Amino acid sequence: MESLAQLEALCERLYNSQDAAERAHAESTLKCFSVNTDFISQCQYILDNAFSPYALMLASSSLLKQVTEHRLSLQLRLDIRNYIISYLARRGPELPSYVTGSLIQLLCRVTKLGWYDDDRFRDVIKECMNFLSQATSDHYYIGLKILNQLVAEMNQPNPGFPLTHHRRVACSFRDQSLFQIFQISLTSLRQLKNDVENRLRESALSLALKCLSFDFVGSSLDESSDEFGTVQVPASFCIPSSWRPFLEDPSTLQIFFEYYAITKPPLSKEALECLVRLASVRRSLFTNDTERSKFLAHLMTGTKDILQSGQGLADHDNYHEYCRLLGRFKLSELVNVEGYSDWIRLVAEFTSRSLQSWQWASSSVYYLLGLWSRLVTSVPYLKSDTPSLLDEFVPKITEGFIASRFSSVQAALLDDLSEDPLDNVELLQDQLDSFPYLCRFQYEGSSLYIIKLLEPILQSYTERARLPSTGDIDDLFVVEGQLAWVVHIIAAIFKIKQTTGCSAEPQELIDAELAARVFQLINVTDTGLHTKRCDKISKQRLDRAILTFFQHFRKSYVGDQAMHSSKQLYARLSELLGLHDHLVLLNVIVGKIATNLKCYTECEEVIEHTLTLFLELASGYMTGKLLLKLDTIKYIIGHHTRENFPFLDEYKCSRSRTTFYYTIGWLIFMEDSPVKFKTFMDALLQVFLNLESTPDTVFRTDTVKYALIGLMRDLRGIAMATNSRRTYGLLFDWLYPTHMPLLLKGITLWTDTPEVTTPLLKFMSEFVLNKAQRLTFDSSSPNGILLFREVSKLIVAYGSRILSLPNGNDIYAYKYKGIWISLTILSRALSGNYVNFGVFELYGDRALADALDIALKMTLSIPLADILAFRKLTRAYFGFLETLFHNHISIVVNLDTSSFMHIVGSLESGLKGLDSNISSQCASAVDNLAGFYFNNITAGEATSSPTTINLARHIADCPNLFPEILKTLFEIVLFEDCANQWSLSRPMLSLILINEQIFSDLQAQILASQPADQRPRLVVCFTKLMADVTRSLEPKNRDKFTQNLTIFRHDFRVK
Repeated sequence: MESLAQLEALCERLYNSQDAAERAHAESTLKCFSVNTDFISQCQYILDNAFSPYALMLASSSLLKQVTEHRLSLQLRLDIRNYIISYLARRGPELPSYVTGSLIQLLCRVTKLGWYDDDRFRDVIKECMNFLSQATSDHYYIGLKILNQLVAEMNQPNPGFPLTHHRRVACSFRDQSLFQIFQISLTSLRQLKNDVENRLRESALSLALKCLSFDFVGSSLDESSDEFGTVQVPASFCIPSSWRPFLEDPSTLQIFFEYYAITKPPLSKEALECLVRLASVRRSLFTNDTERSKFLAHLMTGTKDILQSGQGLADHDNYHEYCRLLGRFKLSELVNVEGYSDWIRLVAEFTSRSLQSWQWASSSVYYLLGLWSRLVTSVPYLKSDTPSLLDEFVPKITEGFIASRFSSVQAALLDDLSEDPLDNVELLQDQLDSFPYLCRFQYEGSSLYIIKLLEPILQSYTERARLPSTGDIDDLFVVEGQLAWVVHIIAAIFKIKQTTGCSAEPQELIDAELAARVFQLINVTDTGLHTKRCDKISKQRLDRAILTFFQHFRKSYVGDQAMHSSKQLYARLSELLGLHDHLVLLNVIVGKIATNLKCYTECEEVIEHTLTLFLELASGYMTGKLLLKLDTIKYIIGHHTRENFPFLDEYKCSRSRTTFYYTIGWLIFMEDSPVKFKTFMDALLQVFLNLESTPDTVFRTDTVKYALIGLMRDLRGIAMATNSRRTYGLLFDWLYPTHMPLLLKGITLWTDTPEVTTPLLKFMSEFVLNKAQRLTFDSSSPNGILLFREVSKLIVAYGSRILSLPNGNDIYAYKYKGIWISLTILSRALSGNYVNFGVFELYGDRALADALDIALKMTLSIPLADILAFRKLTRAYFGFLETLFHNHISIVVNLDTSSFMHIVGSLESGLKGLDSNISSQCASAVDNLAGFYFNNITAGEATSSPTTINLARHIADCPNLFPEILKTLFEIVLFEDCANQWSLSRPMLSLILINEQIFSDLQAQILASQPADQRPRLVVCFTKLMADVTRSLEPKNRDKFTQNLTIFRHDFRVK
């Protein structure tokens, strides 16, 4: 760079230019600052001498990238840390906020990455106090910003920084520094309460919120979960007891209520967020019940004052957060608190207003309904004589909610909604999860209200069915919408019966009254005019509601567990509708299923929902047997063609074909009749014959394509239904050898079309799965070997072609999906225990070698980052590696060193992942590799087998391979809450025994990273780890090491 002025001009073009080519040129020219460590000193020069904020931003962001991506020396990192602190103190107030923010992020990143390298990195809070003690507000603001960024940095994993290291640093920071920072935030809030400078109050409040939102247990809770923000308490890894005095101090709650009162959004919302987290503190944190009651009384008073004044609730964000705050209360703790009666009355009025304003507060109503459902379910457990007053308020809220749902139908008609609540499955489920508890609380009154609402609507709908034309379509839209809501509510009431155990006779009779109205509706929905409305969205919503009702009603009154416990309900249904037993009622449900499958040709949601219900019915042993007695079921089994069920001919419903044939297959296999099976398969046989007779020249047509897709989906469904040796044998004999060539032809000619290859490969994946030991052939049968040969042909044909094709725009759909299914097929075939693989090498058959060769080529063609990025690909890849290392380790060991290192290195990445199943698979693979090395090289006699020689060469070329994996395993066991410790212990022993010097060096590293006063105790822990453990991998010795490791982990983690 010739001059600083030129650099400043380039930086301005980098950040400001509208010309993409000019920006790209500037970026490539300046890239050296962020990738070459030799330029670190020049970044410092730029910070000291440049005036352009863009140049300063370049220097700061380049240093951040250098620190994050390169292993800089300890002294260099300390120098950067000290320089940034002094630079912020000297020039921070005059810099633009984005430059200051970048420098602060750099300081916090250096601090986090060096937390265990030198105690001086932990002095950052002391440095912040120097900023806070300065006379200028600018320095005070920088101090708060540093603390804000530090808490955020410690709470957030960084790319390239191992998750094990992140958790270890985060836990240390939580225990040593977080509470001090929280105290600073509270002190600042009190000092700044009357300050006119909003940015300081905003920063202090943000800091308090970040402290309370810290991931105390290292679980990274999902924000959408109900438990988000819950401040966990006394476990060794939760919030320390040192927080207790501040949480019991009334001024802590009060400061946040005061800030809510004196600030405007978004600050007032942040104050409420802090209160939500404080309200979530578990009661065991408090010294005693008296302190807990004081805390609750303060919360209740504060929330009551907000309700009385209504301050801030006109803002949507405040309103939503306030509803979340109310949702944290529990009745058993509230009733005895002074002022409860006034509070519950105000909350009831607030809830009623919210329901009336449902369109504005739709996402907030969930928390209010959750509050009331918890209140009513707590009533039976109340120990106090104080009245709960719920009898007075709950009926009004119940009626208000139903009225609001009816209003939503009118709003949808007027197109006032971006989305109809009936179409938002998640929101619908959230609201209907809580609301039924309110209905069951005073069930008789609620049911009478629902019936009173329903009957005139049902009467109107019945009359419409008799009319010759649709008439007022809008009116019918509203009627169907209202009916859909009532049916959903009744379905939800039946759903909670299974959890609440409402089996008393009066409740069962009320259930019968509500169910009777729905069955009356079902008699109407598919008669007269309504049969022509299957293309109307309102009719589809109503039918989906009916299907939901069937699902929940069945579980309570038709399922295998309810056959003899519902006499009162059937007695009443018999009086009302003539439905006197399970079989008659099942016939009604099946009739509706058949009607939906016949009438709906294009609505995927209704078809999918219908088939889900059908499968649930068929899967129950008793209900499945009952279904076979029904004429409707016999008709479906005998006429399962697209002429009778048009949805089978609709491509967008083709996924549902698998469920359809899975269900029919399940019913067919309940009867031990090869003749019925063969008759049932005649329709599919005809499709096979048509495709097999199609010449290759015209095989790539749409007609063939859709026929092949449908056939593979159908076969997969039938294969899924085979769960015994007998039923699988029927399908295998039907398919092999006559029809298997069509699969190879399909995969060969349609390799570049995932729409075809995916269902074909998924069928084969199901076909080779040995679930319930269904693939058990006679000892004299070659079928297992023959099946694997077909698998090999298929995978080799697909793999060799897909690897030669260029990558598409969507590489996952185009390549990766087919590859992971292929790996799954091979893993299942290799581990199915129905093939003697030694036969292939013995007789010179290349089937096994070719399949493994192409599978490894496919895995090595995918970058590891991509493997880890796609969940299903990740699972298939590591599942395949586990099988490979367990049964065919020589295949991996005989690879070149680069490929071997890539595969074994990927196992280390899998160990660090969050999925314990994948971690266990990787541990098993590492154990097999290390065990092979120990048995054949470390403890074995000198051997000249190619596998042993190759493995020794690989390890000699990569001496850090085993030490790095052992280090990773120790970090996971010691510093994470691993759920698969037993699995991880297995490779640890193998790796320790390979070279005990590796273990000694690692022990020294771990001890050096711990506080000096803890080291003598930890040395004893390490000594106990290997007590009574011998140099062998015998099962007994492994178990001893695993026991020692459990004790070691516990003792090591004791503070």
